[in-house]
Amino acid sequence: MANITFSSPLHKDKTVYAVAGSHKQTILEIAKENHIPIDFGCGNGECGTCLVKVFSIDRKKRMAHPLTEHETKVLKEMGKITQAQIDQMRVDDLMPTEWRLACQMVMRDEDIIVEYPSR
Repeated sequence: MANITFSSPLHKDKTVYAVAGSHKQTILEIAKENHIPIDFGCGNGECGTCLVKVFSIDRKKRMAHPLTEHETKVLKEMGKITQAQIDQMRVDDLMPTEWRLACQMVMRDEDIIVEYPSR
């Protein structure tokens, strides 16, 4: 099991357990199942509404889960990632940014913190 702590300035932090190894559930799906109010629009990585920051539990390393094509395009359009960072990510296989789209990031076997905005 992996722990996900959802953190927001307007809501109490909530830690939930995700099934480790399934590699199928997105952060958004887990949030919805646990009544965590992450905003989303399209749900397929095109609008950027579900933008979140993701850190490893110790906040020292960036997640090693690759960006999807949709995420790469939207994050670049939003100014959250540069082409140089994208190119480096493809070489290093490391996350170049803490910014992710909750509807695209698939849960891995690691404990994480997901910071999301609140209204």
